[in-house]
Amino acid sequence: MARTTSAPPEEPAEKIIDIDVSEEMRGSFLEYAYSVIYSRALPDARDGMKPVQRRILYQMNEMGLRPDRAHVKCARVVGEVMGKLHPHGDSAIYDAMVRMSQDFAMRVPLVDGHGNFGSLGGDDAPAAMRYTESRMARAAQLLVTSIDENVVDFQPNYDGQEMEPEVLPAAFPNLLVNGASGIAVGMATNMAPHNLGEVIAAARHLIAKPDATLDELMEFVPGPDLPTGGTINGLDGIRDAYAKGRGTFKTRATVSIEKVSPRRTGLVITELPYNVGPEKVVGRIKELVQSKKLQGISDLKDLTDRNQGLRLVIELKNGFNPEAVLEELYRLTPMEESFGINNVALVDGQPQTLGLRELLQVFVDHRLDVVRRRCEHRRSKRQERLHLVAGLLVALLNIDEVIALIRQSEDTAQARQRLMSTFELSDTQARYILDTPLRRLTKYDRLELENERDQLNSEIAELTAILESDKKLRKVVSGELAKVAKEFGVPRRTVLRESSGATRSAVIPLEMGDEPCHVLMSTTGQLGRSKGATLPRMHDGLRTEHDAVALSIPARTRGDLGFITDLGRMIRVPVVELPELPDGDGDTPALAAGVPASEFVELDTDERLASIVAMNADGPGIVLGTEHGIVKRVAPEYPTNKDDFEVINLKEGDRIIGAAQLSTGEEDLVFVTSQAQLLRFPASAVRPQGRAAGGVAGVKLSDDARAVWFGVVALPEDSVVVTVTGSSTALPGTQAGAAKVTPFEVYPAKGRATGGVRCQRFLKGEDTLLFAWIGRAPARANRADGGPVRLPDLDQRRDGSGEPLTSPVAIVGSGRTDSGATPPA
Repeated sequence: MARTTSAPPEEPAEKIIDIDVSEEMRGSFLEYAYSVIYSRALPDARDGMKPVQRRILYQMNEMGLRPDRAHVKCARVVGEVMGKLHPHGDSAIYDAMVRMSQDFAMRVPLVDGHGNFGSLGGDDAPAAMRYTESRMARAAQLLVTSIDENVVDFQPNYDGQEMEPEVLPAAFPNLLVNGASGIAVGMATNMAPHNLGEVIAAARHLIAKPDATLDELMEFVPGPDLPTGGTINGLDGIRDAYAKGRGTFKTRATVSIEKVSPRRTGLVITELPYNVGPEKVVGRIKELVQSKKLQGISDLKDLTDRNQGLRLVIELKNGFNPEAVLEELYRLTPMEESFGINNVALVDGQPQTLGLRELLQVFVDHRLDVVRRRCEHRRSKRQERLHLVAGLLVALLNIDEVIALIRQSEDTAQARQRLMSTFELSDTQARYILDTPLRRLTKYDRLELENERDQLNSEIAELTAILESDKKLRKVVSGELAKVAKEFGVPRRTVLRESSGATRSAVIPLEMGDEPCHVLMSTTGQLGRSKGATLPRMHDGLRTEHDAVALSIPARTRGDLGFITDLGRMIRVPVVELPELPDGDGDTPALAAGVPASEFVELDTDERLASIVAMNADGPGIVLGTEHGIVKRVAPEYPTNKDDFEVINLKEGDRIIGAAQLSTGEEDLVFVTSQAQLLRFPASAVRPQGRAAGGVAGVKLSDDARAVWFGVVALPEDSVVVTVTGSSTALPGTQAGAAKVTPFEVYPAKGRATGGVRCQRFLKGEDTLLFAWIGRAPARANRADGGPVRLPDLDQRRDGSGEPLTSPVAIVGSGRTDSGATPPA
């Protein structure tokens, strides 16, 4: 057998196509760009949704995750969306779902989440999708309502096995309410959130007046309403954005100036700019403070919690203007941020830059189309039902003939044909009659069918009227929007201000200047300083707590005070650390805004504050008086490297009972003893001594006597002496005693180290002077609890007896803020 050989197979001819690389790159890039723009980055102007957001809500609605159902794992939702609708990674889907649940990112959240969904500014990342749970929020149902009534068009998904909506019905202007942000190819969008009630009001106005101007619409929507609140300064950029689709505005944190501690003023931040988190602000402030670029801040605390929300407390150093520090914070930190509006959205599949009126018009047109299609769908369904009801009523009216006709038919097809020809029914009606069970052919069912027929006719007529009248259609859409606003509308959070928020630091110095002031202390120990050299106004009438002045010291805001204790210590305290006092107003005296003196110094258990003086580097110095009758004039030579030092060398058992600042050195010094003796002598009789000295004899005391008051009297003609006598055997603070108020000028001056003159005569049962005070009239007395005690009228007798009091006197002060008296012992 001959052997045949086969020819080798021919090699296929090469097919090489020459293309222009630039053209291929251009075409491929344009295709990619279109995909990103249309399918990922930009929202649709009708429902305000990006494709991933639309697919999430649609799939959650299909899964039945409505607000009245239980939450499910987010991973389950992400899996359903990714497997059926969204041809991208799970992280993109979950990130979109997380943002839709954040009330600090969305003005009206669309996802109701359980678990950690992140924090403001992205400082805290959300938990993984396997831990968190979600369901649709109540507002999200408005976006998908009536989606099964042929109100929007559907399109195949990425693999053609499922159908998804091209757009959601959107019962409120979601794009304006929640805003949007996204970066496409060659373009981006950044839209600010707005108040739902305001946007709906503008949309309803546009429905009623299609030719409404931008100014009319801005009466309803004056500006964005950010989820985090804050303040928007300057509305010019907002108007530009509403007119042209592009504009810029600045948003500031909401800050209040408060007392954060008894001695410190602070800035309390309760709202931050949009998309700015507290950790970002805290980190920036700490960086500026450490680099010395920001001064005046002593402490920073983040007290944010679930109960009170955001609360950042910035404690300021004394001597710094809170307003100036705040302006520096606005300038140097994210507490003031710019927001650039770029209203780019898809309209008929094409990206366009839209103003406020255009955005509202697109939504209104979409909503009109949705309601029109819904009415057509509902009318069609009702017409179909009416057709069936009409056929069934014919069968009921001819029930015997219908039953006989069916019984005589060979099969169902013959029965259907005979029903159609005999009673002039359609194929659909005949099939429905044959499928109807006999139990539905009773007399009662006939009445129900007649009622249903009438109801269907009425609804069809109503729907037809809406479809045939543009005015009625607009009225329906407007009414539905009004219901949404009533149910979901909330007050505005963001404050709008016309001013541009120009910095004030140019006119307000960061640090307070060295200005004259007065340091005041009340009879209950409240300390404060006046605003400038003008003394706070004290209100007249019935006295209240803290309204009597025990001490008034001329000082300067950058000067120092010396807190003198009864053990001979002087403690330096800067004047600027004292709170600034307002003028007394109504029932609120100026001194009520002070701070207890105990907040400024730490005293031992057996130590108390004797007086406060101004630590002037020049002048005649200060004078001290002790319980043993010693007087000392201290030269103004205070150490600059110590804030706590001795000013007198006290003998064992002795204590300081009073101290005062000398103004001229020509004032009178006064001792009052427990034996009701008053000694007045000139300050010039005491020579200045160093801090280590122990002083000289001031008043001569008997063996069982002690000095109970010491001080300086500069204006004898305006001063009064208040003395209270009682029994030495009674418990301290339990007896009211007898009081006397005498003009100081009736007491003659005597020599230093003498016994003085009697200032009050003891009554029966009295053997000691319980209390004494000398100062500017009128004198005001207080109980230990701060309540007032009424003193007797002025008595011109130098050694007269007093009048009984109703309550024990704990302290006395002057009703005048310019009083130079020292606090009583």
